[in-house]
Amino acid sequence: MRQALKIILEAAPGFQWLGEATNGIEAVDFCAGNNPDVILMDMQMPRMDGVEATRIITTNYPDVGVLAITAFSSEEYLVPALRAGAAGYLVKDAEPTEILTAIQAVHDGNAAISASVSQDLILAIRDAHEVKPNSTLGQIPIALSDREHEVLQLLARGRNNPEMAAEMHVSEATVKAHLSRILAKLGVRDRVQALIRAAQYGLVELHMD
Repeated sequence: MRQALKIILEAAPGFQWLGEATNGIEAVDFCAGNNPDVILMDMQMPRMDGVEATRIITTNYPDVGVLAITAFSSEEYLVPALRAGAAGYLVKDAEPTEILTAIQAVHDGNAAISASVSQDLILAIRDAHEVKPNSTLGQIPIALSDREHEVLQLLARGRNNPEMAAEMHVSEATVKAHLSRILAKLGVRDRVQALIRAAQYGLVELHMD
């Protein structure tokens, strides 16, 4: 799989393959001396698995984006990877164009989730953070502006930054500014965690359209 990814990336304009690692410990060590933009992370590896490696990398190297690429599409692997800080999750049968698009999205600060696992993610968030009637979780302790609410709703529909900018009739820079304020107000570090927190507070209904 590593060789296949190397061939795909070396043939793609604008991408550079910096190297590879055979386990999670090597992946963490690789970040120290190579300054990668995006790490393509398997979930099952010897010595240290992909979830733990992702957690360490996103904590110690916050500018490095992690894109999980694995054979497993189940919630058992998907949710821990995203909670550890992965910005994207692809299954290994993804087409080369989907892989390249996902890498670019993660590099640009966007989320990238395979269509085949998007529904699993939505269901997992709903199950884990279902807001019961009269629950105190429904009372969010911070105030979001109307525009920030709009961004959250579009995020819950799977929109990326350009799509949100087009629908809101604003620039991508404005969308990014709204997202930064949302993350700060919700006390989270990325879009996936923002959706989880927003669902927890009953601010959004998660679906793909």
